[in-house]
Formats: sequence, C-alpha cells, structure tokens
Amino acid sequence: QVQLVESGGGLVQAGGSLRLSCAASGRTFTNTAMGWFRQAPGKEREFVATIKWTFGSTYYADSVKGRFTISRDSAKSTVYLQMNSLKPEDTAVYYCSARARSGNSYYTGWNNYDYWGQGTQVTVSS
Repeated sequence: QVQLVESGGGLVQAGGSLRLSCAASGRTFTNTAMGWFRQAPGKEREFVATIKWTFGSTYYADSVKGRFTISRDSAKSTVYLQMNSLKPEDTAVYYCSARARSGNSYYTGWNNYDYWGQGTQVTVSS
C-alpha cells in the first residue's frame, strides 16, 4: 500500500503562483509514475501532469503546458506541482496519484493509477 498526502493548496489571485506537494509513504519503491489530476465542481476529473519516477521524464495536459511544472524528489518520495500564471479556470481540487503497475508510457487516464491522495483545494480569483 502507498499513502499520499497533498499540501500547498489555497487561494491566489489570477497570475499568481502556488506549489503543491505530495508526500508518499509505504511501499513507494513500487511506484513507476506519479501524476496530478484536478476536478472542478460539476466536471469530471481531468489529467494535469505526470512524471516517470525512475528517469523523471514528464508530460502535461495542453491546458497547463508552459505554466505548470511537475518534479520529484526521490530521496523524500515527494512529487511537486509548481503552478505559475494561474487562471480562474485552474480552480479545482487537485489530486496526487501513484501508479504501482509496470509500464513505460505517459499515463493520462485516472484509471491508470492505483493510489490517490485526499485532494487539496486551489482557488484562483479573477
């Protein structure tokens, strides 16, 4: 089992920045990838970014490319999401996820991940 705990959410004005953190504990050595998803009220959970754990290669949704950066600290078993130039449409609950299954693709579907955090609220005011 892997436990994920997110932190760093909050209220920010449009154009501002936030950094989300996700600390993993438990059987973290089985993780092959980690991802961030978000869900706005009345909308489905959508992919934001993913990182392959071993090599650190990354992939982003078009809506956040160039504004968000996903990174990881292997020693701390922590993944980050640096969010810059935030827009009101970025407002959502952000979820951290971990994939324990094998594979070497960039996984953008929520069902490709095995563990989830509780979520952290990000609100961007206009």
